[in-house]
Formats: sequence, C-alpha cells, structure tokens
Amino acid sequence: MAYPAFSGELFVFFMPFRTSHFGPKLHLNNFVPLSHSLSVRQNCVCRDPAQLAEWMSKEKENFWKAWDERLVALRQIPPVLRIVWQSGPAIVLWGIIVRIITALLPIGLLAVSKRIIDNIVTVVERHQPISPTFWWLVAAEFALAVASSVLTRLLDYLDSVLADKYTRHVSIEVMRHAAQLDLIAYEDPVFYDRLERARVQATDRLGMIQSIGRLLQQVVTALSLSISIVYFSPWLLLLLVAGVIPAFLGESHFAFLGYAKNFMQTPIRRKLDYLRILGGSKEAAKELKLFGLSGYLTERFTKLSDQIYDQNVNLSVRRLRAGTFLSIIGTLGYYSAYVWVIWRTLAGALSIGTLYFLSGAILQASNNIQLVFSTLSSIADQALFLTDLLAFFDMKPTIRSKPNALAAPRPFVRGFEFRDVSFAYPGTTRRVVDHLSFTLGLGERVALIGENGEGKTTVVKLMSRLYDPTEGQVLLDGVDLREYDLEDLYREMGVIFQDFMRYEMTARENIGVGRIEQVESTDLIIDAAHKSLADEVIAKLPEGYEQMLGRRFLDGVDLSGGEWQRLALARAYLRDAQLLMLDEPTAALDARSEFEVFERFAELTKGKMALFISHRFSTVRMADRILVLANGRIAEDGNHSQLISLGGRYAEMFELQAASYR
Repeated sequence: MAYPAFSGELFVFFMPFRTSHFGPKLHLNNFVPLSHSLSVRQNCVCRDPAQLAEWMSKEKENFWKAWDERLVALRQIPPVLRIVWQSGPAIVLWGIIVRIITALLPIGLLAVSKRIIDNIVTVVERHQPISPTFWWLVAAEFALAVASSVLTRLLDYLDSVLADKYTRHVSIEVMRHAAQLDLIAYEDPVFYDRLERARVQATDRLGMIQSIGRLLQQVVTALSLSISIVYFSPWLLLLLVAGVIPAFLGESHFAFLGYAKNFMQTPIRRKLDYLRILGGSKEAAKELKLFGLSGYLTERFTKLSDQIYDQNVNLSVRRLRAGTFLSIIGTLGYYSAYVWVIWRTLAGALSIGTLYFLSGAILQASNNIQLVFSTLSSIADQALFLTDLLAFFDMKPTIRSKPNALAAPRPFVRGFEFRDVSFAYPGTTRRVVDHLSFTLGLGERVALIGENGEGKTTVVKLMSRLYDPTEGQVLLDGVDLREYDLEDLYREMGVIFQDFMRYEMTARENIGVGRIEQVESTDLIIDAAHKSLADEVIAKLPEGYEQMLGRRFLDGVDLSGGEWQRLALARAYLRDAQLLMLDEPTAALDARSEFEVFERFAELTKGKMALFISHRFSTVRMADRILVLANGRIAEDGNHSQLISLGGRYAEMFELQAASYR
C-alpha cells in the first residue's frame, strides 16, 4: 500500500531508523529511501493522511527524544575523565601534548609540499634556477614525515600505558566500592544487573577514553585544515560539512539503537553466563549426567543465544544499508569541492602547488570532519553506557559508621539485646522478624532453632549489623549498634554462615582471612586450626598450610564439605572475638566429628558469648538457652530440659528427630 507525497517526507532522511527502546521489546524497522513512497511499517499501519501525519509526529518526537538522551549522557563524560586523570596524570598530560603536535603535522606537510611543487613547476616551465631554500624544504618535509611516524608510535605507547593504568584503577575502584555497599543490595536482581553492567563498563569504556583523545587530535587537524580551505573559499568547507552531517546523524542513531539493544540484553546475557557455567561446572556435572540435563540446558542456551544473534544481525544489516547510502552523500560533498578546485586550476586562478595543497586539505579535512562527527557521536553514545557505572559509584551504603562513632566496648559489659525488632526486605511487606525481643548475656551460649524461613539467619545478620532493623533496636551494652564504629564492631565478632566461602587459596590463607592482618602469623594460624580440628585435615595435605585448595588453579587439592567447614570454623576461632556466631556450623560433618567439634566449641566459648543455629538437637541441647522461632517471633525460650517438659514446639521437633534414630 503506497501513499501520496507528504510535506514532512524530507524528515525521513534524518530519522529513518526507529526503535521503541523505552518498551520491553526492541523494534528495528526497515530503512525507507527518500525516493520511495512511505509504505506500511512494522509499528504503523497508516490508512489516511491524517493518521500518517500523526505517525510522522511521533517519529519526530522519538528522534529528538533520543538526541536529548545523548546530550544528557555527555554530562557523564567529565566524571569519567576525572577517573582517567586519577589513574595516570602524567600519562594523560603527555598524551594531550603529543596529540596536539601530531594534529598539526598534516597542515605543515601540505604547506611544505605546496612550496616544493611550486618550485619544481617554476624550474620546469620557466627554466629558472632552483631556489636556495628548495632542499631545505625537502629536508623539512622529511623531518615532518619522520616526526609523524615517531609521534604516532609514541601515541600508541602512551595509549597502551594509559589503558593499563585506567583498567587497573577503575577495576580496583569497582571492587572497593562494591565491598562498601549494603549486603541487602546483593539480594536484589536489579542491583546485580547494574553491577554486571558496571563491571563491564569499567573496562569496555576504555575505547571511549581513547576516542576522546582521538577527538582532540581530529578537531585540531580539522580546524587547521578548514582554516586553510576557508582562506581560498568558504563554500568549499560548507560543501564538506553538508555532505558529512547526514552520515553523522544516521551513524549516531544506530549507535543509540545499539545501546538500547545491549541494555535490553543484559538479563539474557546473565542467563547465558549462568547456563554456560552450569553446563561445565564440577558441582553440576553429577546431576547433569544422572538427570540427563545436558540437552535441556543446551537447548535453553541455544534459544537465548539465537535471540541475541538475531537482534544483533538485524541491527547490523540495517546499519550496513543505511551507512552505504549515507556514505555516498558524504563522498558527493567531497568530490563537489574537488571538482571546483580542478576547475579553478584549469582557469589559471590556482597554481599546481595550490591544487595539490587544496586537494590534500579537502580530502583530509573531509575525512577529519567525518571522523570528528563520528567520534563525537560514538562518545555520546558510549556515554549512555556509562549510566550504570556512574550510578554504581553514586550508590551509598545505608549501613555505615556515623561521624564520631563510638569504639566497640572492650570488654563487653552487659551483652546484646533485641528490643522489639522487626525486619522486612525492601520492596516487601512481609516481616521476616516481627517484634522480636531477647537478650544474649555475657558468657551465655544461645541456640536458635526453627523451621526454614523463620528468620534465624536474619537474626544473625541483624546482630552483626549486616542489616539494620526496620523497627526497634539491637543494643550492645545498652547502646544501639548504629552508634558504634562499624569496622571496630566487626573486629569483636566471629561469624561463620552456612554458605561460607571456599577460598581457592592456600590453606593458610583460608584460615587467615578470618583475621587478615595475622595471615603470616604461623602460630596463630596453627592454633586456630587446632581449635577447629582443621589441623587434622591440613596434616593430610602434601604442602600442609601452603597447599593450594580447590581445582581452579594448578596443583590445587579439593576438600570434602566437612573438611572445608573445619577450615571455616578455624577462621572464626582466629578472630578471638568476644561474640561467636555460627550458622549451621556442623551441617557437613558426620556425627562423630560434630560431637568433637561441639565439645571443643563448648570449651573454647567459656566466658564468651555464642549464638548458633542448628537443626541437630544433639548439638542444640548443649546450649545454655534455646530460642524457638516461629513466624519471626520467639515461641519458646529455655534450656533443653525446660522445653522438653513444656511439651510444646521444641519437644515436638525433638521427638520427630529422635524417632528417626530409633
């Protein structure tokens, strides 16, 4: 279905590529040349001129909205330039100086070559002697050519050094900032998408940094050449610019589509990464074989990767078609100027040297003007990708030390108190902990039990101030935890979670991370290993405490779950903290090892506070007090004998577990 000519049709030239990048699906429409009548598009089936006019208005609005976003994105460049400057001030400064000098060499070479050619024409046509300065001009041209070659290589060297410095600096800053953010942020998939994009942008935007350097060089070169062209005729420069602008608009618009596409693909790429790891990991290998999951996972990976492939190819094909068409327009502008120079030379208005000079200046100016527009567009569009990196750096932890925060008490005097504490995860109304109140006194060992999802681990995170309560207070010696210096408070806590880390480092380092400043203190490391019974595990290793653990690196030795758990317990003992908190500390141990560990645990926690979570009642009964959690509250509180005689929830759970051993 075709439509009659429309008064706004010329605008199609500037915005033939539309994307609904604000919606859930990316639409890449067909390019419509000016010579064609407007036809039915994927996003618009127009039935009359009024409907067509409305559609054109929306297209125009989308186009300028996209440009507004590009211009706004340019504001993100100064903060990134500050990061670049911080990564290597001297390298950046030398890079600027060398680029400016290199940028001025083309006009110098053309000027010297013009004089050489004019001298040669004078000698050949007029039979005059060679000018005394002729060979000096040849020497100058040679010197400029050598300088250009040397400076180009020097720029490559400076760019390489800056790339290493920037990548190192920004990667360190991302790691450092990520470590400062709240634990709860890591439980949000939206944050994970942002973190993933920030990690990628930290290094992938290196191309943009180098583009900014090239832009400086291109601008200086284009300006110097343009001034020389304007000296002969301002119209020549206007022809060049008019030919470049359409290509610039088309290329920049496609680059914007690339950003929208990449943004949309982030969750899919995360799924692909997960499936790739799942399909080739040691942990998953057993079930992949036994359950026959390989085909299922491969099929899911294929579908998702095909989806990304189709979108990428779709965009590339349209970019190829449009780029080819628009490049012809740019070439037409250049050759129009070139023909004018030839005509003026044939008319005798310009010398042969001037013809050479202007031909070279027009060619190089055309190329550099195109490069300036293209590079500027690339920078603007790459700046869109910086959104998540800068937003990531702008994120501030809510759990942090106040100014002039109190030092953690040494020793503790009264212990901990939960006073009417409630906690709900952001974005939810369900309270994991609901008006919870209890105390943990000096020298007291308290066990937390309850069914899964009752808030046991959340209590540990609240007590260690990894979370702050939604309501109520967690007190230490009668003072809210939020009043204490956070790092100082952590030094007095030894915490091991059920999902503890298995560091693929040496056995020494696996224990030493519990008190990293003492990682080289052999006596302390050995003592902590002895307390947790990890010394028995390490004694079997070929390299002892210097043995690399895990299979990631060469000569690494993997351990069983129980052996890893003993190393994790050793970290807690190494801290020599006033409060020890263990979340399912013996889940991977056999019954005999569990008994030995808790016998040692009871001995080592005398005079200290201990809070532990366990589903094994043989372990729980060793506690001074047992807190039974239900619906985020304490349902029962007492020692083993008291709770058994009470005949409530604890007694029921104990009996169910005991029955399985009869």
